[in-house]
Amino acid sequence: MQEKKVGELIAEAREKEGLSQRQLAKVANISNAQLSKIESGEIEVPNPKMLRKITKYIDLNYNDLMYMIGLGVQVSPLNKYLLDHYSHLKGQELEDAWTIAKASIQNNEIIIKNLQHRIDSEELEEKEKDVLFETIEDLKYQNNTNTEIIKLLEPKIVKEKLKNASPKDN
Repeated sequence: MQEKKVGELIAEAREKEGLSQRQLAKVANISNAQLSKIESGEIEVPNPKMLRKITKYIDLNYNDLMYMIGLGVQVSPLNKYLLDHYSHLKGQELEDAWTIAKASIQNNEIIIKNLQHRIDSEELEEKEKDVLFETIEDLKYQNNTNTEIIKLLEPKIVKEKLKNASPKDN
């Protein structure tokens, strides 16, 4: 079974929202011709700014679409390059990668909390709120990626520690 293309997913999500191409193009502030070319597959790799505009109005994750077109970072069975990189780490590099992923999650959670507080407590223009919401979405996506990296690294760290543990002298 062949995986769906970005344009197909956008068309399906648009139809699910009950929007015509013209309606989505108008609210996303892009041309109908551009949207039509994306949905038909004529434009296989849409401009990221255009994708961001489109995903605001349909139920698709911007970062997932970025990954699909090769511009995003996500650790999954589909991303063989990241899996290959992390599966070959050993020793201090392995420990450092785990520490960095863990610290990144903690730092992002603090930023997310602060940004959400600004959204909830300050009088902001819609444009400012949109930027904050997009930033939160991106940080959550980064956290998902780092969580997957940690899941990949933890068994390797345990295995390496067990391998390097010296047997007790009796």
